[in-house]
Amino acid sequence: MKLLDYIPQRDGYGQGLLELCAQRQDVVVLDADVAASTRTNWVRDQYPKEFYNVGISEQDLVGTAAGMALGGLIPYVSTYGVFLSGRAFDQMRTTVCYNNLKVRFGGAHAGISVGPDGATHQALEDLALARVLPHMTVLAPCDSEETRKAVVAAVDIDGPVYFRFGREAVPVITDAQTPFQLGKARLVRPGTDCAVFACGAMVYEAMEAAQALAQEGVSLQVVDLHTIKPIDQAAIRAAAETCGAIVTAEEHQLHAGLFSAVAEVVVQQCPVPMESVSVPDCFGQSGPPEALMDHYGLNAKGILAAVGRVLARKG
Repeated sequence: MKLLDYIPQRDGYGQGLLELCAQRQDVVVLDADVAASTRTNWVRDQYPKEFYNVGISEQDLVGTAAGMALGGLIPYVSTYGVFLSGRAFDQMRTTVCYNNLKVRFGGAHAGISVGPDGATHQALEDLALARVLPHMTVLAPCDSEETRKAVVAAVDIDGPVYFRFGREAVPVITDAQTPFQLGKARLVRPGTDCAVFACGAMVYEAMEAAQALAQEGVSLQVVDLHTIKPIDQAAIRAAAETCGAIVTAEEHQLHAGLFSAVAEVVVQQCPVPMESVSVPDCFGQSGPPEALMDHYGLNAKGILAAVGRVLARKG
């Protein structure tokens, strides 16, 4: 595999916002006093009239954004995903989603890779909380470039949107020419023995696992499932029919995240053995990001183990 650049996904979030502010008069950006962390400080510095800092007040952040949306604006609200989906869940549910408002939620610093900040700051439940809400579109892009594309592409969606992206620099595995379509899974690598549906930083890890398995004669299909909701049912069904076994890989709790979303389709349309690479129903710990990812098996090694388990069940 070629040498890759490592760039934080939040850089792509900030770049996407800059593009929108340059192109449109109806986009505004709100932040909860973490602008440097979410890269919304780039908007603050270049487009100060479109930037609002509501302070460390996530419920006010969402409520203010709802009012702006009712006034015809398209607000992008930005803060740590664990606080946005947790502290402001009622406002997201009742004020925004119930009224189907065009508010975009930027859930930054998601996953276990927040590292030393520990369990209180590691959003491991946000996909579950976001995807259960009616009207909500849920996106978990794989790198900074795909995050940028998602931010820009989502501006005209009717209804609310939740973006999930991490803090740490991750390999850039897409470019400006890489196809990206909301609601459409991206086939990264074809395969016939097993399919891995991954989101976020786990897409790269799945690519690494596929390359290792190819040396052993195992054909691993890799799919970037950047849109968690609405999910690409056709892609899941096709993978199940072709491969007969599926692994999901996510930097999230086992329950109610990517695994659950894919399993809901599989069990209804094409039942096959499934395994999950995820955090096993526990809170995270404080430590270096790479060490935590390895501890919970959220890497190529963990995917290889899951593929081995599911192939044994496949027979």
